[in-house]
Amino acid sequence: MTTFNDFGLHADINRALAAKDYTTPTPIQTQAIPPLMKGRDLCGIAQTGTGKTAGFSLPSIHHLLTYPHRPTPRGCRMLVLAPTRELAAQIAQSCRDYGRFTKLSVSTVFGGVPINKQIRDLSNGVDILVATPGRLLDLIDQRALRLDDVEIFVLDEADQMMDMGFIHSLRRIAKLLPSRRQNLFFSATMPKEIAHLAEQFLNDPVTVSVTPAATTVEKISQFATFVEQKEKQALLHSIVASEDIDRALIFTRTKHGADRVVRHLAGAGIKAMAIHGNKSQSQRTHALQAFRSGDIKLLVATDIAARGIDVSGVSHVINFEIPNVPEQYVHRIGRTARAGAEGKAISFIAPDERPYMRDIERVTRSKSEPMPLPENFNEMVRNLPKPVAGPRDTGSQGRDPNRQRQEANRGRNGGKPQGERGPRRDGAAGEGAEGQRKRRFRPRNKSVGAHKGVVKRVG
Repeated sequence: MTTFNDFGLHADINRALAAKDYTTPTPIQTQAIPPLMKGRDLCGIAQTGTGKTAGFSLPSIHHLLTYPHRPTPRGCRMLVLAPTRELAAQIAQSCRDYGRFTKLSVSTVFGGVPINKQIRDLSNGVDILVATPGRLLDLIDQRALRLDDVEIFVLDEADQMMDMGFIHSLRRIAKLLPSRRQNLFFSATMPKEIAHLAEQFLNDPVTVSVTPAATTVEKISQFATFVEQKEKQALLHSIVASEDIDRALIFTRTKHGADRVVRHLAGAGIKAMAIHGNKSQSQRTHALQAFRSGDIKLLVATDIAARGIDVSGVSHVINFEIPNVPEQYVHRIGRTARAGAEGKAISFIAPDERPYMRDIERVTRSKSEPMPLPENFNEMVRNLPKPVAGPRDTGSQGRDPNRQRQEANRGRNGGKPQGERGPRRDGAAGEGAEGQRKRRFRPRNKSVGAHKGVVKRVG
C-alpha cells in the first residue's frame, strides 16, 4: 500500500485525510489497517510517534460507517482506553478529525473535571468513547455507562497502563465487555507482563511490530553531560541560552522537582510552565496549549506527559533527571523527531544516576555522545539567579483557584488531588477512582502520662 486510497476506506474518511494532506501511510499503518478492516484482533508493537492512532482509528471509523446504527443510551460502540488525560484528549481529537465529514459522535471521560457533564454527554450514547480507566469505572459504578454494546475495544499504551498501576482496573473492565468484539492492543514495549495481559484481551491476533522493542528513533541525536545534581540548574540555563530551541520538553522525576525547575528558570527571566499530576486539569490544558501555540518554548514535565504530548516542532528533549526505568527514556525522547523531523535529546547525569544510564544504554542498544560542560561553568554556578518565590506546587503559574478544595480532599483520596486518586477499595487503581484511606489509631498507653511527661511505674 503506497497511499491511503489503496486501503479502500470509506469515502468520508478519504475526504478527511485529503483535507489534512495525508497521502502516504506510515509502516505501522500499512501493516495494521488491512487486517483490522477484516475484523481481526491486533497486537501492535511500535514506539511512540509512529502513527499508531491513525492505524487503529481509521479502520475502526470505517467499520462504524459500514455498519451504521445508533448507539444505545449510556453506551458506546467503540471504547479506547488511554493511561493519561492528555493522551485521551489527543486520541479523541484525532478521531474527530478523521470523522469530520461523518455524523459519528466522539466523547472523552477522564478525571480532574466535573463528572456530571460527562454523565449528561453519555446519556444518549456515543459512537466513540476515549477514557482513562479510573473515571470510566466511576461512571460505571454510578450506572451512567454500560459496556455491553462495545464492538471495538482499543487498549493504547498498555505498558504505561501497567506502570501506572491500572492492571486491576483493566481486568475489571475486561469482565464488563461483551465476548464478541474486536480487540486492538498497542504497546511500545512488550515485557512478559504485557504479553500476559495481551493474552487476556486478544483472540487469535495479528501481530504487527515495526521497530524492535525499546529502541530509540534514529533521527534523534543523543547527548549526555555528567554533572553534579546541585549544578544541573546552571547547566540548564546554559543549554537554553546556547541551543537553537524551537520547543523543548524538560523532564524531571518528581512533581515538586518540575515546579522547582520552573521557578529557577523564572528567576533567570526565562518563561516556562510545568505539567504534572498535582496540577488541575485547567492548568494542564492551559500549559499544553501555551506550549503548542508557541507562547512558551519550555515545558517542564514529569513522566505523566511522556506519552500524552503530541506537539509538532519539539526540537529538544532535556532529561533534567534520568528515569530509573529504561523504557521511560524511550518514551521521553520520543516526543521529538516526530513525523520524520530531526531532534536532539540531552541528558544531565549526576553521579548517582550513572547506573540508570548504563541500564538505558543496554536496553536501547545505543550510546549517547558525551557533551562537555561549558568553559565558564563554575562561574555560571556561582552566579546562578535565585528562584522566584511561590507555592512549590503551582510554580510560576500562580495559585490554582481549585487548589484549596483539592488539598482538602487529600486525606480522603490517598494523598493525591481529585482526578489522580490512589487505589480503590476494590483494588482498582487509577485516575479518578474513588478511594478511602483508613484512619490509623494508636492505642494510648495508660502507663505513660504523655501530657505531663511523667512515666508511671506499673507493678
